[in-house]
Order: sequence, then C-alpha cells, then structure tokens
Amino acid sequence: MQLEDYFNFLEPYDIRLQGTRVGIENILYDYIFRARTPEEIEKSFSTITLDQVYATILYYLQNKEAVDQYMTDWIEYGERMRREQEANPSPGILRLRELRKKQIAEKNA
Repeated sequence: MQLEDYFNFLEPYDIRLQGTRVGIENILYDYIFRARTPEEIEKSFSTITLDQVYATILYYLQNKEAVDQYMTDWIEYGERMRREQEANPSPGILRLRELRKKQIAEKNA
C-alpha cells in the first residue's frame, strides 16, 4: 500500500482519510498544535485507525511545506468565518444573546 492510498484527495484544500469524513487538518491540528500523541488522537475519532493517524503524520512530514500551507489556509479560513459570523449573527444567535441579557439582568435585580 502506498502512503497516498490512505487519503482521498477531493480538492487541493480538502484531503480526507480514505473511507471517512475526517480531514487531515483535524488529525494534524491535534498533533501539531495540541501536542497529542497518535494514540490520543486515534481515541478521539470513532472512525479512524492508528495506522491512519500515523499515515497522516508521515504524509505531513514528507510534504511539510505544502501541508503547512494547507494548515495555514484552513486556520485562516476558520478565523475569517468566525469574524463573518460575529459581524452578521443569525436571528437565532441574536435571540439567544437577548435571552442571556435578560437572565443576567434578572439575576442582578
């Protein structure tokens, strides 16, 4: 089995573990930024194997520059979406905020 056989390359910005809906960014974020072990990562996902975690880490190590850019783009996209959601909250979020304000006001009254 080749290393690439572990992955489904849907788009340049969407690489998933073969047979799952788990993107490599989920595995690598835990590995790189949370310093979790492969065993810890495997336990937090019900649909992946330890082999898949190790394959993802190896793919990262062998393609570090490209995967670093992939991760940077993914993080920036998430931050941009959070800013957009904060600037344009849905009616449901606005309603929850109002309810929370009422709860706090009633508690302090």
